Amino acid sequence: MNKFFHKRLDDKLNELREKGTLKIQRHIDSPMDAEVLMEGKGEIIILSSNNYLGLSSDKSVIDAGVRALKKYGAGTASVRFICGTFTIHRELENEIAGFLKTESALTYVSCWDANMGSIPVMAKEGDAIISDSLNHASLIDGCRMSKAERVIYKHADMNELENCLKKVKNANTKLIVTDGVFSMEGDLAPLPEIAKLAAEYDAVIMVDDSHGIGVMGKTGRGTVEHFDLLGKIDIITGTLGKALGGGAGGFVASSRSVVDTLSQVSRPQLFSNGVPPTVAGSALQAIRTLESRPELVDKLRFNVVYFRNGLESMGFRPLESESAIIPIIIGETAQAIKISNALLGEGVFVTGFGYPVVPEGTARIRIQISAALDKEIMDKALAAFKKVGAKLGLL
Repeated sequence: MNKFFHKRLDDKLNELREKGTLKIQRHIDSPMDAEVLMEGKGEIIILSSNNYLGLSSDKSVIDAGVRALKKYGAGTASVRFICGTFTIHRELENEIAGFLKTESALTYVSCWDANMGSIPVMAKEGDAIISDSLNHASLIDGCRMSKAERVIYKHADMNELENCLKKVKNANTKLIVTDGVFSMEGDLAPLPEIAKLAAEYDAVIMVDDSHGIGVMGKTGRGTVEHFDLLGKIDIITGTLGKALGGGAGGFVASSRSVVDTLSQVSRPQLFSNGVPPTVAGSALQAIRTLESRPELVDKLRFNVVYFRNGLESMGFRPLESESAIIPIIIGETAQAIKISNALLGEGVFVTGFGYPVVPEGTARIRIQISAALDKEIMDKALAAFKKVGAKLGLL
């Protein structure tokens, strides 16, 4: 074993530890819910999970996963085209397509794989990708994997997007790539304006709506529904690991031609096992639960407004957002982590994000609201924010 190689890594980790920016894994010993049992901390309020609808611990979602596990086993132990695919995969994909009003859908083991596996297929040499500067890392890496020309426009700046489209006007395919809800800002992509420019410049739109599905739109169908654009966006990607059950898995929802093409040549699709049956079963039930219980979306929106108003009334100034993400800019990474640790000491788990997840100097506390929270729990969390905010000079 090369001792010098490992020592260099240890030295770097020690440097992060001394700066107070080392990320720490917190171990949870219960289902993800409004409150969890955290190892060494006891019962903790969770404000850092993407469990937006509270379905991770929903009995019907859990039971559906157990039934699928018993029926199909742990998995195929191979990729889908080699040894076959389970019927529950087809059922889930049909459900996703119907839910998002697209012709077809294809699942992946993660939305990261869905983005990495689709962008290089949709945009090749001779094509162009136009990407928002604050897109998720999986979109950025997917764009980097492509041999197409790549241009980046300033976040949500439609004048710059139009200039980029003019710059690549001779490309065969012009692929505009954007998040629906931007995970670190909580704001929404201006999809109506993007759609207008796409029509004018004959471009294709791809939206990763991982943080929008289950959150935005009248019936929780995401940012695309929020802007009344269902059926008008070329490609939607998303995750099954957030609002839709919280397990794992991702998908591409689009035209039949896009999905059939991906099933033929998308590398993560060809070289990775399919979504485990238990995950597929839980996600399938989560979508059906959302469709049958639209009040979950209403509860989530009430909670978002309640918690945001509570923070603002005590002097915090979170970034403006219509989503379930409430970021509070702190500045330095070490300070954001210090605040996160202080809140954990008061029984509230919310993560401090810093570089390289966000740019230097823009470290933040990112609060994520869930429909599982009730007023009593939110009031306890707000009291913790007030105490920590006063103690650390934030208020």
